Amino acid sequence: MSSTATPHAAGQDHIWSVAEHLEDILATVRPLDPIELHLLDAQGCVLVEDIAVPLSLPPFDNSSMDGYAVRSTDVSAAEDESPAVLAVIGDVAAGQAQQPTVGPGQAARIMTGAPVPPGADAVVPVEWTDGGLGGGPVSGMRAHSAAPEGAAGEVQVYRPAKQGAHVRTLGSDVRAGDRALRAGTVLGPPQISLLAAIGRNAVRVRPRPRVVIMSTGSELVQPGGDLRPGQIYDSNSFSLTAAARDAGALAYRVGAVADDADTLRSTIEDQLIRADLLVTSGGVSVGAYDVVKEALSAIGDPTDVHDPAAGSGIEFRKLAMQPGKPQGFGTIGPEHTPLLALPGNPVSSYVSFELFVRPAIRALRGLPDVHRPTVSATLRADAPLSSPEGRRQFLRGAYDPETETVAPVGGAGSHLIAALAHADALIVVPEDTTSVAPGSKVETVLLG
Repeated sequence: MSSTATPHAAGQDHIWSVAEHLEDILATVRPLDPIELHLLDAQGCVLVEDIAVPLSLPPFDNSSMDGYAVRSTDVSAAEDESPAVLAVIGDVAAGQAQQPTVGPGQAARIMTGAPVPPGADAVVPVEWTDGGLGGGPVSGMRAHSAAPEGAAGEVQVYRPAKQGAHVRTLGSDVRAGDRALRAGTVLGPPQISLLAAIGRNAVRVRPRPRVVIMSTGSELVQPGGDLRPGQIYDSNSFSLTAAARDAGALAYRVGAVADDADTLRSTIEDQLIRADLLVTSGGVSVGAYDVVKEALSAIGDPTDVHDPAAGSGIEFRKLAMQPGKPQGFGTIGPEHTPLLALPGNPVSSYVSFELFVRPAIRALRGLPDVHRPTVSATLRADAPLSSPEGRRQFLRGAYDPETETVAPVGGAGSHLIAALAHADALIVVPEDTTSVAPGSKVETVLLG
């Protein structure tokens, strides 16, 4: 961990700012080492190298329409009342290696994507012709297998086509030697399409981080199960797993762990093999059953060969924020895997994820910008917003980009899940502000 992770020098009651806690996390988390992956396995990963184009796209002049490859001079005067009449000398299909040469007064029937044959400099769409049937404009071609005679005979052309019309020229997309993609690009479907089109079947990327999510609490029940008195459904592990996937991670949800320190430590040890980052929720406050704090506070003896966290350490902190005051952070296991311990209240947990875990995931991915976008918005509210002095408050909000206003959604309670589901922003109230009047400008973190 970084040198900032030494609040003991300031006493156990040291209060960390949000910025200090995040700085310590980002100083510890490092981008994952690059690996080579096949294209589909690289989806969502970040390129670590510039990609040069080895061949031009398209690699040859080809038709953008189904129609007839012609010499533009032969159809320059074509019109409905006086069509140009051309001799059809054959077909040119996509993938066809040999093409007929189009001479004066000739045309070749051509399909979309097929190479423009020698001699031709334009393509006339089939809808501008009689399709070789002699009965006026047609809407399409008959299948070659059903009417092979369409590749011969004559065709009447009713409209002129200028040189280059409906022709996709060699290199009109990208040229050999151009840079196709920059290092740092996140590979989505369009980027993977481009890589495939230029012949790449594998690329060097930083892999998507593997994030293991677990919630703690004997009161938690898997959704769909039966609730007994005093029990609630486990929502945190689902919301945090979804949030980790949204941040670009390969997220693995672990079922809720009961309030037992040994069980939790065993579960963490089992999960280390598939984790680049561990995230827990619950059990980090000062209660008698705060199992995460109990299980992880004492680990890290480098001489204990039976300790899965030997040489590591988890530190539990108080942050000057609301919600989410209790937090834990450190590394665990022989690989010093980062672990973030979040509070258990659903809103506290989710806000903590957005502020700390999401940036850590993006740092593991090697992305230069780890933060959500922020805007300055006008507060739209019926009454002033109150905030505790000395704490940075994060209130759920609904942002209107057209009016650049934001309105609070629900109250400040850290258990109000329904309000969170209708929010798309966080309203930030600084530590030294205790009241925000309607119409004031507020920092707003956009979650969408």
